[in-house]
Amino acid sequence: MRHVSEFGLSHATDREILEAARNDTRTIVTLDADFHTMLTLDGVSSPSVIRIRREGLKGRQLAELLGVVWPKIEKNILKGAMITVTENSVRIHNLPVFRED
Repeated sequence: MRHVSEFGLSHATDREILEAARNDTRTIVTLDADFHTMLTLDGVSSPSVIRIRREGLKGRQLAELLGVVWPKIEKNILKGAMITVTENSVRIHNLPVFRED
């Protein structure tokens, strides 16, 4: 797991981070709901985004949490998915997300 600053994106917008992840075939792990919103509105199939809805996790705790949920989500991540991880659940929405207008 690497932080956006390691890619020179510490001052990048969410949109720029999303595009960089798509171009580099990376998965975004975030606390920010904006990434899921952008993926839904754009109707795209990548990159995968894991939204963590547990505040205050330190790096090691986050890595442990991802290690626990990874077997449940790996197939979806490889195909393109929006994942939400809470204290009690893991929700998976495969990409692209189609909205009925």
